Amino acid sequence: MSRAKCIMVQGTMSGAGKSLLCTALCRIFAQDSYRVAPFKSQNMALNSFVTRDGLEMGRAQVVQAQAAGMEPDVRMNPILLKPSSDVGSQVIVNGEVRGQMPAAAYFKLKKSLIPDILAAYDSLSEEVDIIVIEGAGSPAEINLKADDIVNMGLAKLVDAPVLLAGDIDRGGVFAQLYGTVELLEPAERARIKGLVINKFRGDAAILKPGLTMLEEKTHLPVLGVVPYLRVDIEDEDSLSSRLESSTAVKPLDAAILRLPHISNFTDFIPLEQHPLLSVRYVQSPRQLGAPDVVILPGTKNTIDDLLWLRQCGLEAAVQKLAAAGTPVLGVCGGYQMLGETLADPEGTESGRSQTVRGLGLLPIQTVFTDAKHRTQDTATVTAPQLAGAALTGYQIHTGRTAVQGVPFCRLADGSAEGCVKDNVAGTYLHGLFDTGELTEKLVQLLCSRKGISTASAPLLSMQEYRQQQFDLLADGVRRALDMNALYAAMGLEGRNTV
Repeated sequence: MSRAKCIMVQGTMSGAGKSLLCTALCRIFAQDSYRVAPFKSQNMALNSFVTRDGLEMGRAQVVQAQAAGMEPDVRMNPILLKPSSDVGSQVIVNGEVRGQMPAAAYFKLKKSLIPDILAAYDSLSEEVDIIVIEGAGSPAEINLKADDIVNMGLAKLVDAPVLLAGDIDRGGVFAQLYGTVELLEPAERARIKGLVINKFRGDAAILKPGLTMLEEKTHLPVLGVVPYLRVDIEDEDSLSSRLESSTAVKPLDAAILRLPHISNFTDFIPLEQHPLLSVRYVQSPRQLGAPDVVILPGTKNTIDDLLWLRQCGLEAAVQKLAAAGTPVLGVCGGYQMLGETLADPEGTESGRSQTVRGLGLLPIQTVFTDAKHRTQDTATVTAPQLAGAALTGYQIHTGRTAVQGVPFCRLADGSAEGCVKDNVAGTYLHGLFDTGELTEKLVQLLCSRKGISTASAPLLSMQEYRQQQFDLLADGVRRALDMNALYAAMGLEGRNTV
């Protein structure tokens, strides 16, 4: 079988828009009737996903796979780093936990992972026509170049042509692009087939003098100026503007606790689509105020974040709201926090042996172990007032939770999952709002409590909504880029069936 062609998107910095550009290219190539797969050798993120075969990968490549019409596959992201502190991460290789490592230990390990990276890439390459590769950070991080496995180091390994993208929205884009090119070695510069200016607002004609000078100085063509596209597609977690939303502007107010190690906040993106529901992230009792529902999200450090809640006063504020009847929902780590105790006898979760009390709002007890539970699940909610909502989602957690109360839902095999007591509920299921059914049940509950009528327009499922947004993104990027030059850089002819 022939080997796939490829294109790699690198950026001048983190947040230059590499992930969205790769998502757009995956969609465009799929629209042009190519079989496409995304690939990122090493991803650092707390937003992760469980594949159908129970393996863990970063959500950025999941989104790109969805844009390409492909089933997410761990080969698309063979190395995932989940930060657990400022200097260490959980290292996941081929979907399985390799261990908890400080940065220095991982840097020593990196080169030994090249066979895993190439095996994943080569295997994908036999099954698709095009691989869209995403870099990380900047290729000009000269202190890290010796052991690079994700930017130019990877481009050399797989012989990838490169697009270099800069973010004009932050300012200084010409210096970003020129400086990055100048810091590269000649062989690395030769891999760059074109420059892309990303996130531009305004009339692109005013950029022409700068584009001409940039091309003269770098001896590289500018293949497009991509406008600031207002599409709603998942962000990389540490840079997400969603987490900055702190003001309620719709009749119903959903407050999500912005935990220091918040993970999988993508669970709550579907809530933002409802015309009656505001979603905001809060970090203090003053910000929390008196919302209509409180949500405790997932976290990579459950015990540390629970102690942070206690210290900053949010624990007492949530308990007070719950006692007054405000609905409270916990997901994964947030579910564990709502219980009576969290025990870490071997120090696998928090780094030392300890048992701490939870918020005491649910009759559950959690014990942390080394084993990670990873499954995709379907379920039906059985909790009163939310009953009947069909869910699709996945579980990814290390704690084992004993439940003495009523379950939140029933999995497809009939087993109980989660817990509910009065107005407080918790579940391990990520993606619980994706079908839209639980969103509608929750809004109906909140509207009845507040005495307002529900919206008449039916919600799109998250799957349908994502497909609409992928098409909007692809249309905007296709118009902005010289697609013929891009196809030529890969040694292909554009089909342009759209």
